[in-house]
Parts: sequence; structure tokens; C-alpha cells
Amino acid sequence: MHSDLRNDSAASMQKTGNSAGAPKSWTQKKERGSFFLIRLIVWIATTVSRRVARLLLYPITLYFVVVVGESRRASSKYLARVLGRTPRWTEVFRHFHCFASALLDRVFFLKGRSDLFDIRVIDDAYAAQDSATRGRGVFLMGAHYGSFEAVRLVSRKNERLKLVLLMYEENAKKISSLMAAINPQAQQEIVPLGNLSAMLTVKERLDEGAIIGILADRTFSDEKTAVLPFFGSPAAFPVGPFKMAAMMRTPVFFMAGVYRGGNRYDIHLEKIADFGDRDALSSGSLQEAIDAAMRQYVARIEFFCREAPYNWFNFYDFWQGDHS
Repeated sequence: MHSDLRNDSAASMQKTGNSAGAPKSWTQKKERGSFFLIRLIVWIATTVSRRVARLLLYPITLYFVVVVGESRRASSKYLARVLGRTPRWTEVFRHFHCFASALLDRVFFLKGRSDLFDIRVIDDAYAAQDSATRGRGVFLMGAHYGSFEAVRLVSRKNERLKLVLLMYEENAKKISSLMAAINPQAQQEIVPLGNLSAMLTVKERLDEGAIIGILADRTFSDEKTAVLPFFGSPAAFPVGPFKMAAMMRTPVFFMAGVYRGGNRYDIHLEKIADFGDRDALSSGSLQEAIDAAMRQYVARIEFFCREAPYNWFNFYDFWQGDHS
């Protein structure tokens, strides 16, 4: 699948750092209202029913569309790329509403209310993986697209599967506290990135056969990035998650929990690389394998964005100042 990606030259991937003249990363921008919105939705979801909570999302969404101008402009620019035209105001509203809906449902997932949802596993390459390799841990790499919580729900149905999340340290603390407030029994291991012990912890968990989940679309601080074409313009993606998977010699799966509206989510788990496959690596360098995996990862994000565009939840200038 997508054999044309393998023919791209490594030269198409420009490795960069975050130099003095580079645009600020998403962590340096004030994501005004994001965690306030999460806390507000948590309160609503724990106070009223999902049906009533969904009605309340409309005025909440309208408020954020009107007030948070930077996010509104980012939504409009993204939708212009994916739709191929200037988006209507109602489409920007729909984009925000999809985000708010996924946040609301995340609370119900954490509260164990899977009975409220129609969750369909469309592609599950992990389940189909050869049983001889199931003892190895794997990386599940997603993006800020759709609902990771819906994907996590699938893993929780199998008691033998241990899912460990990798997050940037500041977000890890906030998310951990929110999860504890929603449902202490739903707590799971979250490994904060950015410290020396993270790699050792990941190695230990992989040796135990755990699934390592990470959203690999946002760059952090001055970490190394690869600049790849994304909807026709260059965008920076972090190399670190793929380099870590390569160093650990593990398979990598792309994950997406696509929100289809109402109470439906479609789960996609697709194998995009196997750094433990010696035959696959024998014909090229490990760096070439990392490059190919990243191109495949970005291609799958773009595919799903075109297929269900309102699930993209990066409400900032993802193309880092490119205004083409």
C-alpha cells in the first residue's frame, strides 16, 4: 500500500532544529481556553446526561469560535487546504463542534460508559499481526486527530494488553490530574517525555509486551524535526518518536479513532513500519527506514484528514508561518 512513498528520495526530508529564526512551537503559543474548555466539559459531563451535554456544546462552541480568534483563523486555513476552497463560517463552527464533541465523549469513555457509543473497528492490523511476534511491544502513533480515547477503549477490552502513554511533561501532569478527577480507576501509566528516565521506562515496558502510545504530530522545544510536504506545503514533524521506535527495534502502527457524528467512532490501526524486521532493514540504512516510516505516517494523516476533515484538532498554525 502506498508504494509511491517508498520511491521518494531521502532528500525530500529536511532535518532541522528550532533555530533562533524558526517559528515558535505550539508549546510556546498561548492555547487560550483549551484546558478551560476541557474542565468545563468535564463538569458538564459529570453533572448532566450526554444528551443534555451535547445540547450545551452548541453555545459553548459558538463562544469559542467568536472569542478565540487565533484558533478560528488556524481552523479556516486548515479547512481551506483540505477542502480546496475558502471554508464557510458554518464549516469552521462544525470543526470546533467536532473537537468539543470528542472532548465530551472522552469523559464518558473514561467513566466507563462505552454502552453509550457505537464503536466500530474498521482496520485492526495489530490484531491481525502474526502471533509469533505478539510478545513484542509495539508503538501506536497517532496525531491530534479524532479520539485517542476511543482507540484506548479497544485496548482496555483485552486485559492482557498494557497501554502506556508518552506525553510531554507539562501535558502529562495536566492530563493525569484530569483523569484522576474523572475516574481514579481509569488511571494508567503516563511516561513524561523530556527526561533521561523516559527511554529506560519505555524499554522496560516494551520488554513486557506493552503498547506505547504517542501522538507524534507536534514538535517540542528544540527537538529534531523532519520537514515533509503536508497538503501541498512543508510542515515540521518530530523525528524523536520514530527514532525511539527504531532504536527499540519495534513495529509501528498508525492509529486513528475517527468521530463520525452522533455516537459513532471508527477505529483504524494500520501497520506503517517494522523496525524489528531484519530483512526489511538489510537493504537500506536505519535512517532510510525512519524516513520511510515518517512519510507513511504523514501520508496516512493526510488521507484521514481528507476523508473526515473535521477530526483534525491542531488549532494553531501547523505550517509554521507558511501562507501559501
